[in-house]
Amino acid sequence: MTMSLLRRAQPPLRLFAITLLAAATLAACGGGDDVAEATPVSLTLEKIGGYSTGVFGKSAAEITAFDAASKRAFVVNAQLGAVDVLNLADPANPVHIGRINATAVLAGAEINSVAVHNGIVAVAIQAPVKTDNGRMALYKASDLTLLGSVVVGALPDMVTFTPDGRTVLVANEGEPSDDYQIDPEGSVSVIDVTDPTKPVARTATFTAFNGQEAALRAKGIRIFGPGATAAKDFEPEYIAVSADGKTAWVTLQENNAMAKIDIATAKVTDVIALGTKDHGVAGNELDVSDTDLKADIKTWPGLRGMYQPDSIAAYTVSGKTFLVTANEGDARAWGEGNKAYWDGDASKGFVEEFRIKHLTNKNGWSGRKGDDLPPQLNAMAAGGLLNPAVFGYCGATAGDPGNCRADNLLGRLNVTWTLGYRQDASGKPVMFNTAGVEDAKGTRLMYDTLYAYGGRSFAIWDDAGKLVWDSGAEIEKFLASDACKLGTKRQLSCKTYFNTNHEDASGIDNRSDNKGPEPEGVAVGTIGDKTFAFVGLERMGGVLVYDITNPAKPVRVDYLNTRDDWTSDPKTPPAAIGDRGPEGLAFVSARNSPNGKPLLLVGNEVSGTTAVLQLNLSY
Repeated sequence: MTMSLLRRAQPPLRLFAITLLAAATLAACGGGDDVAEATPVSLTLEKIGGYSTGVFGKSAAEITAFDAASKRAFVVNAQLGAVDVLNLADPANPVHIGRINATAVLAGAEINSVAVHNGIVAVAIQAPVKTDNGRMALYKASDLTLLGSVVVGALPDMVTFTPDGRTVLVANEGEPSDDYQIDPEGSVSVIDVTDPTKPVARTATFTAFNGQEAALRAKGIRIFGPGATAAKDFEPEYIAVSADGKTAWVTLQENNAMAKIDIATAKVTDVIALGTKDHGVAGNELDVSDTDLKADIKTWPGLRGMYQPDSIAAYTVSGKTFLVTANEGDARAWGEGNKAYWDGDASKGFVEEFRIKHLTNKNGWSGRKGDDLPPQLNAMAAGGLLNPAVFGYCGATAGDPGNCRADNLLGRLNVTWTLGYRQDASGKPVMFNTAGVEDAKGTRLMYDTLYAYGGRSFAIWDDAGKLVWDSGAEIEKFLASDACKLGTKRQLSCKTYFNTNHEDASGIDNRSDNKGPEPEGVAVGTIGDKTFAFVGLERMGGVLVYDITNPAKPVRVDYLNTRDDWTSDPKTPPAAIGDRGPEGLAFVSARNSPNGKPLLLVGNEVSGTTAVLQLNLSY
């Protein structure tokens, strides 16, 4: 081509480039259904708006959902047992315009969860007595008219639609009564909502697994409630659905497991043990003590973490489903407010959590009776020891756990007493004497392994429940680094407030002896060819963003924590409490967004606030 021809070609080439840029911009802003959305290089979160209930520490903002047609956000207000409805036409200025109250469906009821699909709002309704059956109800998003309702299982705790909107799934957690004398079966309701005025429910139960408890435990699935069958012990927490709407995966948090459900038949096809992470190896380090008031993240051989995910989300890569979990961890603690239980009446509750320094004491644990000694544990033995072959590194000998009990070592960490002690083939404890010698007449348990709650991480699994990737110690290490910043202007150092609790002021390190920052909520969103995971940290607060396009190699993209005041008593006005305790996260695509930009809605249960975060994309 001659130079003159090349010059003549330039204007059309420029025009073509501009046209491509305009198309990409249009797609990114939600316009043009037939134009592919541009793929960003990265993104940053920015808080552009929010709504506050003015209620602190009473779960006044939890689960969030969004309806594009009515431009309304729906936020579970557990303090009122209702759903707050926000006009989000201007995302920077949410306006409270109404409330869904479920008492018309069931007197004295409370709403636990909400989901929206094409103008239909589904809510999970808990009965006044939580061990009774609940309800699922459907409303019109545009005017909040009740369309229909149906009976579901006990304590419906999460609700979601299948992608085509024809089916609603409800996780019926089936928690026990506070004294553990009534324990409903956990289940998942599979509800046909083709006609929303006449929803029809089927139930996916776990009764087929009754009688298989020993085999399930051998796989690593926790079944440990007093006298519980598998069906009673399984407590469905959160649901993710495949893109084709055929399969659901349900977290069984306390059981450290995941259930797989065939939606067409409403059958549980498998219960999958999630296993544990070894905190004794590099990459899985953690901070176990709250007394040194600093980040001290290191390995602890003999300590393992149960993943125990709360939220779960599904996404697709090359036609294959992957599952993202927020590995919060959760202990069973029932009857902890009943003095009779701590005085020794095992019929008044069940608490599985115990500090290592009290669990492993050469003098036994009788001194904790009336304080925090679970009577079920006391009935098994008079004390616990640590296997010196495993825990010798921190001072354990045969009959004395030694310095392992120290506050600056393992002593402060809360673990479960129900796992890790030596057992015979039938599952009965092998007893040891006070000298640490195996003795059938002995009064001591020997702990070969200690099990902590949660993974302090988020993880990606394949559709069979096989671990693909786990963030390991990444979250705690990031929070302790100079790279991590807090505040709306990202002006504060994270490590200054490392592992602070969401209700406390100046509480550095005070969650290290429990579950650390506690990743709880997770949402996924696809923008162009990339998929991002948004992970809410319940205790530390804020939202982490990861690019999870490659499930085996996620990359951290951003972190935003809008809490500015970390020193004032949040219960004393006019403290700027900020957004605390993120629980429910909802991704809003640019195509569905009121302002043409992708958003993230975050319900913060402790601060009682709903945050509207904008995803600012870079190309």
